[in-house]
Amino acid sequence: MIEVKGRWALITGASRGIGYGAALLMAERGCNLILHGRQEAHLEKVLQAVRARGVSARTVAAELSDIDAVKDMLQRIDNMALPVDIVLNNAGMQVAYRQDPLATPPSDYEWSFLINTIAPMTITYHFLGQMAERGFGRIVNTTSGIRREPQQAGYSASKAALDKVTMDLAAIYDGTDVVISLTDPGWCRTDLGGPHAPNAPESSLPGVVVGAFVDDKRSGRCFVASDFYGMTLEEAVARAKDIPVYLGSLD
Repeated sequence: MIEVKGRWALITGASRGIGYGAALLMAERGCNLILHGRQEAHLEKVLQAVRARGVSARTVAAELSDIDAVKDMLQRIDNMALPVDIVLNNAGMQVAYRQDPLATPPSDYEWSFLINTIAPMTITYHFLGQMAERGFGRIVNTTSGIRREPQQAGYSASKAALDKVTMDLAAIYDGTDVVISLTDPGWCRTDLGGPHAPNAPESSLPGVVVGAFVDDKRSGRCFVASDFYGMTLEEAVARAKDIPVYLGSLD
């Protein structure tokens, strides 16, 4: 298992839910954090919580549906002159649940792809080159286990696209110490998952961060959080090494 103490990680969607929990876990391991949210004010709670755990932390705000705002955020991060070794692309959006799938408007796809595919991949591309130059990096993009629900077509299609581009990119870096993975947190009671979801946000840990700690230089795996629930981080990393590399289907 790699040591993250003193390293810097960017976590998107860190102000609440799964991103908030991931930020606390990373801070407990001594990882310094750049915390993203839609508004700076929303990040104050998580900022104070991680600093209380003895790490350095910064905040950045950006609306992920605005790719120019995403690029501006990345420039602001570059201006911090901090080596970002870990990226947890946690933020996402479920636009709507369409009772009549045939009434799905094009805007569902447009918004979903901007936030769930284009924004995280813009972030991924930005940091990959820097990671490769330093010879170390971890990128974990968040997917979804939704299948056969055309009522959520925009969301599920955008996540399927993220799966594809992430895993195609991972094939290039497999065998290096720049490791690219997917994680599926499961259906959790968050703002995205809704109040009737079966799982607490805490159930996503340590599964959603295990890709940041693997040390076997294998890219192209999907870590399903439910496979790791109840484990220590050390146990989860050991289990992660048995997860097969993606071969074209996440089913």
